[in-house]
Amino acid sequence: MRTRHHAMAASLLVLALGATAAAPSAASSPSPAGNGRALAVTAAQLRLPAPTGPYAVGESTVHLRDTGRADPYVPEAGGRELLASLFYPARAGSGVPAPYMSAQEAELLLESRGLGGLVEPGAVAATETYARLGAAPARGRFPLIVLSPGFEQSRFTLTSLAADLASRGYVVAAVDHAYESTATVFPGGRALPCAACDFVERTGEAGMAEVARGRAVDVSFLLDRLAGGHPAWRHASMIDRRRVAMAGHSIGGDAAASTMAADRRVRAGVNMDGAFYAPVPAAGLGGRPFMMLGTDAQHAPGGTTDTTWDRDWPRLDGWKRWLTVAGAGHFTFTDMPVLGAELGIEDPSAPLPADRSCRITRDYVAAFFDLHLKGARQPLLAGPIPANPEVTFQRP
Repeated sequence: MRTRHHAMAASLLVLALGATAAAPSAASSPSPAGNGRALAVTAAQLRLPAPTGPYAVGESTVHLRDTGRADPYVPEAGGRELLASLFYPARAGSGVPAPYMSAQEAELLLESRGLGGLVEPGAVAATETYARLGAAPARGRFPLIVLSPGFEQSRFTLTSLAADLASRGYVVAAVDHAYESTATVFPGGRALPCAACDFVERTGEAGMAEVARGRAVDVSFLLDRLAGGHPAWRHASMIDRRRVAMAGHSIGGDAAASTMAADRRVRAGVNMDGAFYAPVPAAGLGGRPFMMLGTDAQHAPGGTTDTTWDRDWPRLDGWKRWLTVAGAGHFTFTDMPVLGAELGIEDPSAPLPADRSCRITRDYVAAFFDLHLKGARQPLLAGPIPANPEVTFQRP
């Protein structure tokens, strides 16, 4: 299980960040157009799409430690740690540009994917996100959305979606779960190994289910610290505690359902192309809304690659949608296709253009939350539209 996810992640990171055509082989991974020479990457080349909402976007980071719970993968490390990037509606003209990630994290990311020396870490770190550190918060109270990344991936892979949601009037907490990624640096310069990867290597699908359920505990603790009586974030007064939701990519999408099953504060959830290793409870999610957004290749009804969506669809007992996207790949719903497009690299296994990948992900996820957290009517979710021919509304 870990091997499959690692191979997919490595392939897409090669796509996003650039490598020679010889590593890995062209048969299994996309390669740069042209003669195969390594791409020269400069900071000016890399940028995410600009957010589409009316607000400017602020960003800050919160480090949390749950002293009442030992880390499930490295118990000797003590309390479970989380890092959360908080994206929020901000006042225009305030703050300074936020980096995509630190240079140390970019270097770790590149080295872990065999790209050390091929791409300048500073160029990746300086990718334009349109978020600003130290930005003054906009007036008002806003719904909170938690974003959880894919297995082995960091919170940075969901930056484009997070920034766009913040620009549309949401506080967004993108979370890194300790010992579950290969390129996250905790305070003090601590780069924690992916101990969860070793755990899943030993335990397979049962281990992936434990990862999802463990993230549910993480998110409940995060909500306690963001929306509880003694918040850890200085702008926590912006959060409307009555309107909380969650979305995730891959195992993060499974974790969204697991969190809803365990925590009634989470009113709605989205699974972006993740298998339900931890099944949706047979009793459902208490009538709360849930959306599944995935690839045709893996998540069309009746498929054999992942049968968990067919199994759990009847268990979703509230408002629900099952959407698949033609031409999409597993990482379509993250930043990776956009970064690949910035470098002029194509992935033959996922021919959906990067701009469409970004637009579809942003629009459908935002429409879901606008409907269920803001009560705004959303024709986009009523059925297929000619403007989005790639999106199929599945009704098994």
